[in-house]
Amino acid sequence: MQLTIKQIDLERPLLLLVVVWALSMISLPIVKYFYGVAAITAGVVVTVLLQTTAVLWVMVRAWGARRTLIAAAIVAALTWLVEAIGTATGYPFGLYDYTDKLQPQLAHVPLLIPLAWLMMLPPAWGVAALITGRWRGAGFILVSALALTAWDLFLDPQMVAWGLWVWREPGGYFGIPWLNYGGWILTAVILTAAVRPQPLPVWPLLIIYTITWALETIGQLFFWNLPGPALVGGLIMGAFVLLAWQKVKREE
Repeated sequence: MQLTIKQIDLERPLLLLVVVWALSMISLPIVKYFYGVAAITAGVVVTVLLQTTAVLWVMVRAWGARRTLIAAAIVAALTWLVEAIGTATGYPFGLYDYTDKLQPQLAHVPLLIPLAWLMMLPPAWGVAALITGRWRGAGFILVSALALTAWDLFLDPQMVAWGLWVWREPGGYFGIPWLNYGGWILTAVILTAAVRPQPLPVWPLLIIYTITWALETIGQLFFWNLPGPALVGGLIMGAFVLLAWQKVKREE
């Protein structure tokens, strides 16, 4: 199966998007220093919108606008539904609530949240395709789900620390219930099976996944006072980064 590793199509608009997104991530500690904790929320919105735009660019160039729109709509609708069910019932993630910092909201779910799922799911697909050598099948779906969930080892502790959501029954992973991670795996499996992604250029997706891992690890370790999630997330998400890059190196 063609993984398109050699098709390193970092067009100038995409390269610019990735650079601006990375710089926006790097600037968050500076924003906090000059404008206080309240400004972080605006920074989160900007980084999510930029990363989502970069990922959609990759998808549109590979799939065309129509297929990308359908895939994005499936991801957005399903993740909003799962989050709405989750905040109402505690399943499949555990009992949690979004604060009023992220607006607008629909059924107590910020509309930014489906975009956050969308911005990281295709990079997880790219990593899974490299590791498994496939864009379909149970192995690809499971590795995609695990690669995406590895990111949440950073995300949940950080967003709780920033006051964007709260857990009613804090759990064992730095205050995050273990059930949450089972819910992430289940949701990612459902999303990937529903979209049935066709091959995408894995190079830009791997770059986005790698930058996310590097900046989350460095940021939480040195700027956000979250050394535990930094080390655990750095090791586990880093394992996916390492395996994927090893596959790229073998293909060269």
